[in-house]
Amino acid sequence: MSEVVRKSEVVVRKRRLKASVIRKLEGSTFIAPWVIGFLVFMVFPLGYSFYMSFHQVRILATGIEIKPKGLDYYKYILFENANLLYNQLIPFLRQALLMIPVILVFSLLVAIMLNQKFAGRSLFRSIFFLPVIFTTGQVVREFMNQGEGDLGFIERYNITSLVSQNLNSAWSKPIVAIMGSFVLILWYSGVQILIFLAGRQTISNSVYEAARIDGASPWDVFWKITLPGMMPFILLNMIYTTVDLFTFPTNPILTQVNTSNYGQSSALAWIYFAIIFVFLGIVFFLYTRVQKAYDRTSYGV
Repeated sequence: MSEVVRKSEVVVRKRRLKASVIRKLEGSTFIAPWVIGFLVFMVFPLGYSFYMSFHQVRILATGIEIKPKGLDYYKYILFENANLLYNQLIPFLRQALLMIPVILVFSLLVAIMLNQKFAGRSLFRSIFFLPVIFTTGQVVREFMNQGEGDLGFIERYNITSLVSQNLNSAWSKPIVAIMGSFVLILWYSGVQILIFLAGRQTISNSVYEAARIDGASPWDVFWKITLPGMMPFILLNMIYTTVDLFTFPTNPILTQVNTSNYGQSSALAWIYFAIIFVFLGIVFFLYTRVQKAYDRTSYGV
């Protein structure tokens, strides 16, 4: 009897093992296209770009010529040709640091407004998202070259001169640049509005009904319910906006790609990649500080 039981247990284990192997094979089959695409179109180009950053790469009629350069390109960009990084990129980073809260606040307010029930709500949602579809980098650059996108009252009330006279030039220039293309900057808010709109709909209406029954004002509801519920989406939009701004048409790095020297361009790209990560670290730091301050103020934590 015991022998029969042992044989049945062995059969059951084999069947379970076979079923487990089949499930793993099925999962691997489904994920294989993504893995292959990621390795071929992401990992290999990134690795080859990193390799090229230490070599002089020339495309000749006879093939590709590669000569080792070590850290020469990195030294040249960071120390010998510092004009690009320190005189052009840093002002752009200041401008981006100011643009992020403008885009986030505008997107949050518009998303809250579009979440209300009113006639033509779907039309207005489409209107706010349309610039994401139609405005490519070249379109925005052309608008900027024509001096479009500014607010009319800025020149009328001479606000630009007031900002330049009362602020240090290191910060007045980015602020003036933002005001000069304010409308175009808000065009970059379509995706953020969509994310905030989705985040607002995750908050249950019963919470707002309970707050209204308790006599909470709209201002209290916003600070005590809406904003805490939107915190994860604020962080998500901060990350997205930061990465998106680093491809903004006014970015000086994007105009310095040299196709005649792929090694130097690759080194510049990797330095820029590191700067983006540092900038994201600053964004995370500021977000955590603001959230902790908000928690202490609101909940006494």
